[in-house]
Amino acid sequence: MSVLLVLDVGTTTLRAAIVDEHLDIVDIESRSCPPDSPHPGLVEFDATAMADTALAAARAVLDRAAEQPIAVGITNQRASTVVWDRDTGEPIAPALGWQDLRTVIACITARAEHGLMLAPNQSATKVAWLLDNVAGARDRDVCFGTVDTWLAWTLSDGSLHVTDHTNAAVTGLLAGDHTGWSERNAGLLGVPMSILPTVVSSSEVVGAATALDGAPPIAALVGDQQGSLVGQGCVVPGLAKITFGTGAMLDMCTGVAPPSSSQRAAHGASRRSCCRPAPMSSGSGTVSD
Repeated sequence: MSVLLVLDVGTTTLRAAIVDEHLDIVDIESRSCPPDSPHPGLVEFDATAMADTALAAARAVLDRAAEQPIAVGITNQRASTVVWDRDTGEPIAPALGWQDLRTVIACITARAEHGLMLAPNQSATKVAWLLDNVAGARDRDVCFGTVDTWLAWTLSDGSLHVTDHTNAAVTGLLAGDHTGWSERNAGLLGVPMSILPTVVSSSEVVGAATALDGAPPIAALVGDQQGSLVGQGCVVPGLAKITFGTGAMLDMCTGVAPPSSSQRAAHGASRRSCCRPAPMSSGSGTVSD
């Protein structure tokens, strides 16, 4: 029987699970990883501690497994922002959680001056804030990533710097047609293109998890809300689901054609691209969130 290792990193808890070929959870290890709030409106977390906890949970569940997994999948809270030194692999400062509000004014300014429709939960202004406020950050060779990127880097011992469309779509740095990063958005915010991860499909082998015994391939990256949308069977256009957790998230399957641009509907909901599976992947589609 073939099994998978799934790492699910949420806002306050992370889990490592062994999933069998029938998609049943065989075993699961849960660990707490709550963020810190040093002041009202500020939300930070220790990215190194998160990575260490994820590795410990993964190794614990693998130690109990009857066989080695054939692949690893990562699903995660979206938009939380990590910046680290490319050479040392060490974060340059505490990571900024998606709920962090320190860049509200920057979002308002970006809209007024440049027409950029950014929200403070998105990564774009968080990256710029870290580069501008950590001494010497702009003089170092650094990497930016959301939680999936950081975990893929950790699992691959620093050989992978990637993200998928579900995570890239909520950074505020993806191009309007979702084909790649927006040089305009990055340039206006002072974010170097060189620090951005490669955007890959949500379902494809991107490298090996060499930090784990047997170095199983990392074969999936997906934001948690989009992963659960597909997992709960919302793969027909019009089907939707809402999750009430740390936040309230409404997602809808809109079909296989990605939107031509990011836009906000009359009632306030934003429309963004979700996942772009590899060719012939099942459950393909885009969602709005």
